[in-house]
Amino acid sequence: MNNDIKIEKEGKKEKIIGIAIIAGVILLTILITVILTTNKKNNALKDVYVATGGGKEDFISDDEVTKIMESKYKLNVIYDSWSNGKTVTAPLVREYVHLGNNNVSESEWSVNCQSCSKYNVLFTSDERFYDYYKLSPNKALGEADRYYVKNGSLTLNTPIVIYSWKDVAEALIKEQIVTKEDGIYYITDMNKLLDYILAGKTWSDIGLSSIYGKINIYSTDPVTSSPGATYYGLLLSIMTNTDMSEESINKALPKLNEFYKKSGYMNNTPSDLFEMYLRQGQGAKPMIVDYEKSIMELNTAKPDAYKAVKDKLVILYPKPTIWNSHCIATFDDLGNEYLKAFDDKDIQQIAWSKYGFRVGVSGGNYDVTKVNVSGIPQSIDSVTSGLKMDTYNKIIEYLRENN
Repeated sequence: MNNDIKIEKEGKKEKIIGIAIIAGVILLTILITVILTTNKKNNALKDVYVATGGGKEDFISDDEVTKIMESKYKLNVIYDSWSNGKTVTAPLVREYVHLGNNNVSESEWSVNCQSCSKYNVLFTSDERFYDYYKLSPNKALGEADRYYVKNGSLTLNTPIVIYSWKDVAEALIKEQIVTKEDGIYYITDMNKLLDYILAGKTWSDIGLSSIYGKINIYSTDPVTSSPGATYYGLLLSIMTNTDMSEESINKALPKLNEFYKKSGYMNNTPSDLFEMYLRQGQGAKPMIVDYEKSIMELNTAKPDAYKAVKDKLVILYPKPTIWNSHCIATFDDLGNEYLKAFDDKDIQQIAWSKYGFRVGVSGGNYDVTKVNVSGIPQSIDSVTSGLKMDTYNKIIEYLRENN
């Protein structure tokens, strides 16, 4: 009898242990599932849609930048190409660039459309369009409704420079137009250089008989090219001595137009102009206008090409110069997360060392001595303020009507 009771108790004990084991397995399975689900949720990437202007395609598609965005900030960034002008005249939805929801008719395209595929961020390649986007749309000009801008920043910056050659730079030093300071060449008398061009002085007049023709600075066309417009904005600022009153602008425009006429044929694409400068050399292209970042990109993408010309070319920094700024405008919290990622020191270093974009405060979080490009200053201190959209429009309209 006692044995039977003992056996029964042991059976119950084993049963309890079995139930406990099963329960433990179930709990462990639930725990593992919760952990895996949580990790999966935490590691899930958030899609960020960015309407982006040109001039930074290689940087934003850089593998290192993409990895940082994904691993550190959990962002999967989708970039759609937009021209700067279309961002203020067209509805900023993905359907406009033939992406997003194909079931939404063109008549419905609007930032207020619930079915449209919308953007979290606008990443312009020109500060004037960034500033202009934050204003209410001008319905009289047929401009589209806009998103409310929650936050923003002048994120990627590169100054206007003039690429030239050592012989040209030395001749301009003798003319007291260019000054060399700590290995950096500065155009310290831009007005004198402009006067030489307007007066029709030749290269032989300043001792460069090997270069045929009149002194000129080649640029892209300000009427059709954003870099050209930025450059002509700088010229107007210099001609008015930074007095942007209506009276001063109107007085300077005929002089600016004369300069435009003397400039001759103009490229529409800055990359084409820079390529011609490198290939054709000093005789054909003694001076061209471009961005500082172009030489950094050349060193990154074509190091052998840079080595072939680095001892001949010279970068001239106008005093003052003007920034070309690629600006981020955010429309929601997800857009703000994307903007915050640009405070990342690794992203800033990539932007500078590989693509020549200065990021952050003056001087940035980088050291120019650590890149294999000479003749570049640590900071850009002499800068004129960027012009507003209406001033650029006035320049472009005047040049278009008088040529």
